[in-house]
Amino acid sequence: MKTNTSPLLTQDRIQNNNEMPQWFQEEYQTFRSIVTRKDFPCYFGQKGEKMGELRYGYITQDDWSDLPHIVSDFLKLFDDPQNKTRHGLFVFVEPEHEEKSIEYYRSYFWEILQYLHKQDKKNWPESEPKDPEHYLWDFHFEQEPIFVFGNAPAYKQRKTRDLGNSLILGFQPRKIFQGLEGTEKGGIMSREKVRERVEVWDQLPKHPDISHYGDPTHNEWKQFFIGDDAEPVQGKCPFRVEK
Repeated sequence: MKTNTSPLLTQDRIQNNNEMPQWFQEEYQTFRSIVTRKDFPCYFGQKGEKMGELRYGYITQDDWSDLPHIVSDFLKLFDDPQNKTRHGLFVFVEPEHEEKSIEYYRSYFWEILQYLHKQDKKNWPESEPKDPEHYLWDFHFEQEPIFVFGNAPAYKQRKTRDLGNSLILGFQPRKIFQGLEGTEKGGIMSREKVRERVEVWDQLPKHPDISHYGDPTHNEWKQFFIGDDAEPVQGKCPFRVEK
C-alpha cells in the first residue's frame, strides 16, 4: 500500500524500519559491507556510506512506480545552496531468483532508465544533445544532468561493479562534481587515484570506455554500464529521448 512517506531512504530509516522487504534489508547490508571495506576503491562512496550521506531506494521487479519519486526527492536535496554534501543515490532492484548474464542486466538497466525518462514531468533541456552518440550527451531527469552507472552480480572480473545480488543503479548529479571536473586539477588527481585502486581491486586495466565528461573522443553512455572485460562496448545506445 502506498503512503505519503517519501520512498527516498536514509541510512537511519533503513536500519530502524522493519517494514521494508527482507530482500532489500539483506542487499543493503551486503552493499554496506563492501563499500565500507578499507580497500574499496571509491573514496567518495566509502566516505558517504560511513558518514550517512548516501541515499537509497528500491523497486520490485513488477513495480517501478516509486522510481521517479525517489529520484525527484533526491534532487531536491540540492535545492539548498548551503548544502555542500556530495550525496549519491543507489536504487536497488529486487534480485532475480537465478543470476543472469551481463547482457541481461545491461538491457534491464536501460529499460529502467527509459521508464524513468518517460515518467519525467519536464521536457529534455532544449540546449542539451538528444543523441547519445554526441560526446556531450548526458542523461537528464527534471532537466538535471545525472551520471548513472549500473552494478550487477554478473560482474566476475570487474568486482567493483558487483555490490550484491541486486541490479543497483547509482545516480550522481553532475553538480556534485563541481571542482572535480575532468579538466580540473583536483578532478584529474582524484580520478586517477580512484582508477588506480580500481585496477588493483579488479586485477584488470581501466576499461577503455572510461573517461571524463566532455572528452570529444568519448561516449558518456558507454560507461553507464561497462562490460566485464577490457573490450569497448559495441552497438548503439538503447536510450531514446521521447519528450
